[in-house]
Amino acid sequence: MIQSAKFIGAFPKTDDCPTTNLSEFAFIGRSNVGKSSLINLLTNRKDLAKVSKTPGKTQTINFFLIDESWYLVDLPGYGYARVSKSTREVFSKMIKYYISHREQLLNLFVLIDATITPQKIDLDFINWLGEMRIPFSIIFTKTDRDKTLAIQKNVKLFKQKMLESWTALPPMFLTSSEKNRGGKEVIDFIKNSMSEEETDI
Repeated sequence: MIQSAKFIGAFPKTDDCPTTNLSEFAFIGRSNVGKSSLINLLTNRKDLAKVSKTPGKTQTINFFLIDESWYLVDLPGYGYARVSKSTREVFSKMIKYYISHREQLLNLFVLIDATITPQKIDLDFINWLGEMRIPFSIIFTKTDRDKTLAIQKNVKLFKQKMLESWTALPPMFLTSSEKNRGGKEVIDFIKNSMSEEETDI
């Protein structure tokens, strides 16, 4: 598990982000998908990432140094947010620039709300990642908030929707911040990814 987690800073654009050789693992999803709660679960800290009842609060690229060895990057959510259209467009450009230009980015975790049926905005974003050849994984959040059968149905539907455009599925994880579920699997995946990266060098 994670031993130390330290907030490094909030950066308005990619060019302002820390310049290091450390691997980065970024987290993104629609507003109100439970991103802050998941980050707190992964780091075993209740208040590392601020949990807000107002969707769209993350408006910068937030860096957290984990175990002095890699960065956890909290990206602004896409989709609904209580901001102007022009501001949303700025967010979109900032997000896409970071994802497509950040050489240190080892994997992008796309968060999907497991309590609802597949959303076009999520599928469109994932398809864009495929076009850009961005390595990514999917994390289904809020798996405790509904009946197990409903969660399983939504996850199955999401996979089916993806297979309409994809020949193979990326790594997928089921998590619950309230039930402390799935965090270990995500951290293990991150550590394995870094080990494989070091082997390839």
